[in-house]
Amino acid sequence: MSTPHRYNLRKRNVGPANDDDSNKEPVKPATPRQKNDAQNKYIASSTDYNSGTNWVHEGGIEANKYLFALIVVSPFLSLLLAYITSTEMAESTLVTHPLTEMLPACFSNISTCATSTLTAGVSVAPTLEGAKFVLAFMAVAFVLERFLPGKIDFGPETATGHVPKYVDNAVTHCFVYSILFFLGSNLGPCGDVKEQLLPATFGEVVAKTGVCNVYQPYDFGIMYDVFPSSLSFLNIFGIVFCIFLMLKGIHFPSTEDNGSSGSWVKDYLWGTELYPRVFGLDLKRFINCRFSMTYWQLAGFSFCYRSYTLHGNEMDWGLFFSALSQYIYLVKFFVWEMGYMRSIDIIVDRAGYEIQWGCLVWVPAVYTFHSRFLVQHPSGLSFSMALAIFVLSILGVLLNYAADRERDVFRASKGKCLVWGSKPRYITAKYTIVDRKTGKSTQKTSLLLASGFWGMARHFQYFFELTAAYSWCLLANPLQNGVLVMFYAVFLNGLLVDRAKRDTDKCRLKYGKYYDEYCALVPYKIIPGIY
Repeated sequence: MSTPHRYNLRKRNVGPANDDDSNKEPVKPATPRQKNDAQNKYIASSTDYNSGTNWVHEGGIEANKYLFALIVVSPFLSLLLAYITSTEMAESTLVTHPLTEMLPACFSNISTCATSTLTAGVSVAPTLEGAKFVLAFMAVAFVLERFLPGKIDFGPETATGHVPKYVDNAVTHCFVYSILFFLGSNLGPCGDVKEQLLPATFGEVVAKTGVCNVYQPYDFGIMYDVFPSSLSFLNIFGIVFCIFLMLKGIHFPSTEDNGSSGSWVKDYLWGTELYPRVFGLDLKRFINCRFSMTYWQLAGFSFCYRSYTLHGNEMDWGLFFSALSQYIYLVKFFVWEMGYMRSIDIIVDRAGYEIQWGCLVWVPAVYTFHSRFLVQHPSGLSFSMALAIFVLSILGVLLNYAADRERDVFRASKGKCLVWGSKPRYITAKYTIVDRKTGKSTQKTSLLLASGFWGMARHFQYFFELTAAYSWCLLANPLQNGVLVMFYAVFLNGLLVDRAKRDTDKCRLKYGKYYDEYCALVPYKIIPGIY
């Protein structure tokens, strides 16, 4: 290709420059004929599906047939995973010996196995207690989202000229929510004196205010206690919520990055809108980050406490260090949240079933599975062994953050920085946007870093994320508890490989020959020398 790719705009919003799309350069004005052609194209295709997809014309089931197979079974599978880790399976050895007991039992009587599996899944039903917990959890997240202060930051500009705007209060949210969850439990000032973890004087001061006379604290292990019923409620809520998102994107979109594919199935699964907002609330950030990631962050310690009380006040060091490592990882996530708002989950994946149901249901069901499993089936790991695996997981977390931070600094400085002590190597990638109303062209520039972590592989940070994920699953001791506890790590492996491929497809479409040059400098996707 000899010229940058061109992309059309429905409208051009005026907004601040962002990390990805700085250095705007005016291009030669369009001729009268070009203007007329652009105007005619705008009139003919103002509702064109591709024009609202932000450089990704195929997504979801259209891009990955295996994803569609997973989507078909995911609602039931999530319920089954909840059942496996519930009190009903506490005495069963099938889940801890899936290869030697569960599979042989199923193959010996397939009809009975199918019936038992179906019965187990559908037995996980919503309850009022589970629904109340979920709604209260969301309500607290909503209040913090709306009222915690923070600086204004922006996401990358889309192909239609929209620049998403955010209040960056993620770190404050992370710690305030954690403190509130602790204080509102039986371990806080209103709990039984024997259970409180705060100094007695603090509890006495709070008691004098009379708050504890009207407030009944919940048990700190509540997230395990109501998990099956709350997940079932989330399943129903998520399915209905995604119907709302589909219709909203078609009839009441928040930005020009929207449109119907013509297929109700794809519109529901993939979504019809990139940045849906309701009364100013960014629904993707609220669901993906403020609910989903916060739930995951607090779940580990809640499960750890329930394990502690269930097994005679004996600490399971595998579960404790797994919960601690995941909590630290998610602190890192909230520190980096604005980086996430510039990632493929946000700037490419529309707000449909695949992402929003996934964050509402799949994340609680799968991302906490290895920790939840240990409540009924302790890891049996010694303190020293659990500590060693914990150190490995933290190394993965820190290197994952270092890689993300390296790119953020490079983008913020527009390449005027040092990477590993040297001037960075990068590709200056140009692409052109055409305003469909006027035919005016604007050339923009992105810098593609090819030094440091980003010179070793295009997504080397995924390797560190997988290091942490496999470490968390190893802390569940698969040698004792069976291979099911590795489910999250194996799933994440496939997810990140697919994500790397989709990011390559998007960048190649957006940057053309410049991205080919970048791939020549950095040929590997995730693991240097291997893949």
